[in-house]
Amino acid sequence: MLGAVRSALTTPDLRKKILFTLGIVAVYRLGATLPAPGVSYSNVQECLRQVQGSDAASVYSLINLFSGGALLQLSIFALGIMPYITASIIVQLLTVVIPRFEQLKKEGQSGQGKLTQYTRYLTIALAVLQSTGIVALADRNQLFQDCDPSQFPILPNADIFDLAVIVIVMTAGTAVIMWFGELVTERGVGNGMSLLIFASIAARIPAEGGNILASAGGVAFAVVCLFGLVIIASVVFVEQGQRRIPVQYAKRMVGRRMYGGTSTYLPLKVNQAGVIPVIFGSSLLYLPDLLSRITGNQDSGFSRFVQTYLANQSNWLHILLYFALIIFFTYFYVSITFNTEERADEMKKFGGFIPGIRPGRPTAEYLSYVLSRITLPGSIYLGIIAVLPNFFLGLTGQGQNQNFPFGGTAVLIMVGVGLDTVKQIESQLMQRNYEGFLR
Repeated sequence: MLGAVRSALTTPDLRKKILFTLGIVAVYRLGATLPAPGVSYSNVQECLRQVQGSDAASVYSLINLFSGGALLQLSIFALGIMPYITASIIVQLLTVVIPRFEQLKKEGQSGQGKLTQYTRYLTIALAVLQSTGIVALADRNQLFQDCDPSQFPILPNADIFDLAVIVIVMTAGTAVIMWFGELVTERGVGNGMSLLIFASIAARIPAEGGNILASAGGVAFAVVCLFGLVIIASVVFVEQGQRRIPVQYAKRMVGRRMYGGTSTYLPLKVNQAGVIPVIFGSSLLYLPDLLSRITGNQDSGFSRFVQTYLANQSNWLHILLYFALIIFFTYFYVSITFNTEERADEMKKFGGFIPGIRPGRPTAEYLSYVLSRITLPGSIYLGIIAVLPNFFLGLTGQGQNQNFPFGGTAVLIMVGVGLDTVKQIESQLMQRNYEGFLR
């Protein structure tokens, strides 16, 4: 392992890519700590200390997770990469609904470039909406409900011009983050957007671990660390698991040359949907809490129900509903992203077939059968990884705090990005006759 790291750093072009990636990540984390103009940094830090460990900011925890804590600090990169993730998911789902998008997807690189352009436009629009909502809540002193706004005002001199400037700065910060991600993908190592998310999540783990150590003691901290290692090992094991369906290609003459006659396989991952169902389920559970806070009527029956059952992560109704949403969205996302009929037609077009299965519709039915059987354990695995940390909230003294350091979303993203980045570095090392990281 150390020899492979040394080989990667001693290879000039690979060393430049690694250093370039680390530089971009450092600039990104620096921007996450710089407050937007018009925001009182000292008052924000004081309010963060006052609401620490409460559920006051739980509704923003998903965005706060992907921004590395920059959201509640109202920094220039406050929105993080969340608008781009949302836009990418929306565009990907629209390819099934809008024929024009589906046609662009089939056009190859040129069509993918068009879809990327649409994703950028939608990202900016979502960034404007999200930044406007966050700034409006901060202006109405609802961002930190347990913090006295008269003593610690977040926006001391807020008028319409100052609020507009903050919104523009946060939107511009999202555009810069998009640019950083594309630069890392083009000139660095790994997927740029994924690495920025990885850096945001990793930046929060030391602080959250320190909170657990201070509030629950050393024994609980050791149990949580052991629990985190078990989760990471389980995620690595399942993420690498796949069902390999054998595919045989018949021999065919093209001109004077013979093609085909080879055997390969079609890999179907156990976790075919990735982390998307967890994000969908989390976002859907945040909506009732967000609506109750926006309306401002905390004494209504709806608000009391939301705070008691849906906003409380340790409540059984929240856990069961979260688990059911993840299973539903896993099946939903896999069904729209993996089209078995298209795969069967592509195999038939190029002379491929599954041994013992006739080409065409029987192949599509067989793929659907295998995919449904694989998706069931994959969805249960996602649900268990996502809800298991909820049982440890009482142990760690975190209460309803959603910033648990080994939550399902964080671990799934970090392990997935880490494995993908290591594989990319290893492939570049193998091109230079090195043995790579995994021997």
